[in-house]
Amino acid sequence: MNGYVILGVIISQRSKEATDVQQVLTDHGCIISMRLGLHETKGVCAEDALLLLKLDGTKEEIQALEEALNAIDGVKTKLMVLESD
Repeated sequence: MNGYVILGVIISQRSKEATDVQQVLTDHGCIISMRLGLHETKGVCAEDALLLLKLDGTKEEIQALEEALNAIDGVKTKLMVLESD
């Protein structure tokens, strides 16, 4: 894919789903050039989290990553492709 390809990943129960999510990210690690993980920490370590992934792969590789993440209960993804003029 051309441009900047960003995959947003919402994880609803971090402590329960982290192992499965980490395994998928490891399996597809060759197309992940940036990973940013966010979760609330004000007074409590929140269960829900947001991951932002910058991807450098083919359409098929990116789709395989999305499908693997979406197959995990409590995980949803949204793909963004940003192109400059």
